[in-house]
Amino acid sequence: MAKDPTASSGKRCWLPVDADTSLLALDGSATPGFPGEEASAREQTEVLRTELVELQARLYAESRQRLLVVLQAMDTGGKDGVIRKVFSGVNPLGVKVARFERPTEAELSRDYLWRVHPHVPANGEIVIFNRSHYEDVLVVRVNALVPKARWKLRYDHIREFERMLADEGTTIVKFYLHIDRDEQARRLQARLDDPQRQWKFDPHDLEQRKHWNAYMLAFRDAIVQTDRKCAPWYTIPANRKWYRDWAVMNILVRTLRDMNPRFPAPTIDPATITIT
Repeated sequence: MAKDPTASSGKRCWLPVDADTSLLALDGSATPGFPGEEASAREQTEVLRTELVELQARLYAESRQRLLVVLQAMDTGGKDGVIRKVFSGVNPLGVKVARFERPTEAELSRDYLWRVHPHVPANGEIVIFNRSHYEDVLVVRVNALVPKARWKLRYDHIREFERMLADEGTTIVKFYLHIDRDEQARRLQARLDDPQRQWKFDPHDLEQRKHWNAYMLAFRDAIVQTDRKCAPWYTIPANRKWYRDWAVMNILVRTLRDMNPRFPAPTIDPATITIT
């Protein structure tokens, strides 16, 4: 039997963040909880993928529990990569992705949670938020789109929103994928240099990049203000994509193990059925 990667070190695979943490000082190339090399991490990730696929199949068949996965990062931070690489092989019937772009006029004319709530998972589902309700204390804050007195109240709203989801049966895990400014520069340049990826380059990203320090403060505050037992944050060093995938996979498998979904018992006695 393959060794359980989630028990390989007994150490956490994320970086602790509190009110005294400067995200500017966090090492985006760190590999907490993993002493090995890239090849070993990739091998362990594949072992975990097999278990993730099995657990997700049970969750879907059971149709009783729900899992919400929130992904937040700076531009090029790896949200799309996590969705593509970590969730490869799962049953698409039970996994959905909700991507939150700039709000439409209809969305802006209502409260900021209005566009989010319809996308939370139903029984048996895993839903992945690619960006999320946290944009309203990140982009909105950094770009001063609403007054400070207004966005500061949103931490309370978000805590209560997530508490309500948890009370109603949704398990929540939130990932902040941490890259440093130099790594973002390399990834943006790689997009420009590759004709097949130039479509992903958005000049608006360069404008937001000018506010890097402000974003690091906004991310830190969002994590500290809304990190709760029912909706924990995990800060994942994401410069090394192989480590990022290994760490996220570890946490998702641990979470689903704790949820312990089960295939439902049959409603008939198979021994009494004859197929002719």
